[in-house]
Amino acid sequence: AAEHDLPFLVISAGTRNHFAMDLGLDRDDPARCLDALTAGEELRIDLGDVAGRPFVNTVSFGVYADVVQHPEYRDAKAGTALTLMPDLLVGEGVRRLDARIDDTPLTSQQALLVSNNAYTSPDVVSGGGRRPSLDDGELGVLGIRLEGAAEAADLAVRGSQSAGLTVMTARRVEVTATVEGDDEEETGSEEKGDAGAADGADTAGSGTDVLRTDEIPVAVDGEALRMPTPVVCTLQPGALRVLVPRDRPGVPDPVPRVDWRRLADLAFGRPVPDVPGRTHGRDD
Repeated sequence: AAEHDLPFLVISAGTRNHFAMDLGLDRDDPARCLDALTAGEELRIDLGDVAGRPFVNTVSFGVYADVVQHPEYRDAKAGTALTLMPDLLVGEGVRRLDARIDDTPLTSQQALLVSNNAYTSPDVVSGGGRRPSLDDGELGVLGIRLEGAAEAADLAVRGSQSAGLTVMTARRVEVTATVEGDDEEETGSEEKGDAGAADGADTAGSGTDVLRTDEIPVAVDGEALRMPTPVVCTLQPGALRVLVPRDRPGVPDPVPRVDWRRLADLAFGRPVPDVPGRTHGRDD
């Protein structure tokens, strides 16, 4: 639609349709979206671009992208994420991300999320974030860098106030990645770096092999992909025409959905109790 400058009609089907929610559409009654054809109005919104591929919501790197790569993710999103994320954040062979946020370097992140316009809270991965505007002309950036279970617990308890969380906005984001671990376990397109390596990977004094990866997992609007590095995200302001009903519910207020106590249990490796009424495998 954007390529041919045609209006785009969104049907709010699916429990995870964040785009429909941020357009203010009725997610309980998707049929109401068809009112846009007879009693609608047109919005001009921004469109994200990652390596030449459009996105309307988010591009995820690191932990979340690794989770999405697992086949069981589609069948049990919450259960898979809760099971895998602690090990992916602070376990062995962690993939570290280096990014340049406009002109600002952001190094050694375990997770990085780039969004088409900024979210009002860092709960976007769990489904609790909202974008009050889709035409501000800036990418939202959220990075997580943790150095052990204690810092994971700090993130779990303090949330957006944690020193391990970075929240920024930008016009351009460039992402590369390295992997720390035993070089005998690494195969494929990853090359071992050293002090004189052409790729510039720094291993001096670290006691750990640092491998510069030429290709990394990326989740584009939830779709599992692999892309060559560096991966560049930009924004096309006002590039997408969207037709929406004139009479629509509007964007709901953000509702925190992260259970920080449960995340603290995960960070310390304690058993996570079931919560009555919680449906695993939906929306998280």
